Amino acid sequence: MSYGITTTVDQPFGPTLAAVKDALKAQGFGVLTEIDMAATLKAKLDVDIAPQVILGACNPALAYRALQAEDQIGLLLPCNVVVRSLPDGRTEVAAIDPQVLITMTGNPALAAVADDASSRLNAALRGLLPTT
Repeated sequence: MSYGITTTVDQPFGPTLAAVKDALKAQGFGVLTEIDMAATLKAKLDVDIAPQVILGACNPALAYRALQAEDQIGLLLPCNVVVRSLPDGRTEVAAIDPQVLITMTGNPALAAVADDASSRLNAALRGLLPTT
């Protein structure tokens, strides 16, 4: 089962992280949490990994609609978006596929919300790529 929407950006980590936040905002998502995995693992385990940040993105209107359909949906929120530096200087951006909400809950009432969230997250990731 695929559970992510992924794109690779031909830009370094820092500018891509900023661009992802802007792209999410343009699609109605706010960033509720930001976890710097490299800093956390360095502090807790004294290990080094490439820069990687987990953003907890939330579109309040979509979250409210999801809660109306499934009272325990908070277990699957917010939508995580991972921005990760690759060894070749590019950056990978991956977001949870909201269609997983339907699969995990078995609740078809979430379909419209998942479709809307998927459309918005896909648009945010597509917006990171140069147009040709």
